[in-house]
Amino acid sequence: MSGHHRKKLMLLRHAKADWPREVTSDHERPLSGRGHRDAPQAGIWMRENDAVPDFILCSSALRTRQTCTWVCDELGEKAPTAKLEDRLYDASAPGILSVINHVPETVTSLLVIAHMPGVQEVAMRLASVTSDEDAVMEMATHYPTSGLTVMEVEVPWAELDGRDARITDFVVPRG
Repeated sequence: MSGHHRKKLMLLRHAKADWPREVTSDHERPLSGRGHRDAPQAGIWMRENDAVPDFILCSSALRTRQTCTWVCDELGEKAPTAKLEDRLYDASAPGILSVINHVPETVTSLLVIAHMPGVQEVAMRLASVTSDEDAVMEMATHYPTSGLTVMEVEVPWAELDGRDARITDFVVPRG
């Protein structure tokens, strides 16, 4: 491909959320007990698989922010400061892609924490023909909470559109 370096894109669906009676807006839904147990697993996987992001974009919803906090706790001092992004809340695949397209080229490893169905749709849209077939099949049929898609990208973030990311892993962490 062109002289661009290989980058890593990780798409994480937030951990399991709750809907307590006192919460009136979807945006303010917190993680459930299971969500608090599962969320750190993504960070553990990243740390153990040399996949620590150098930039994190996180939906502004409470459940994604809490998921991000757990992930960053596991990454420790290597964790970058996350950028909260209102446009990732309830975003469609084109919406998520638009946010990713504005990431600076200095970022070589990006983690995006968002919601269904957007994360699954954008992962499917980006999956190249050289992707790991088992990972793509699993992700296509079932994208549970805390599901993490890991991809290699060789085009500039601004050009990322469709079929240009190689899916290497689909991780379903359980705490």
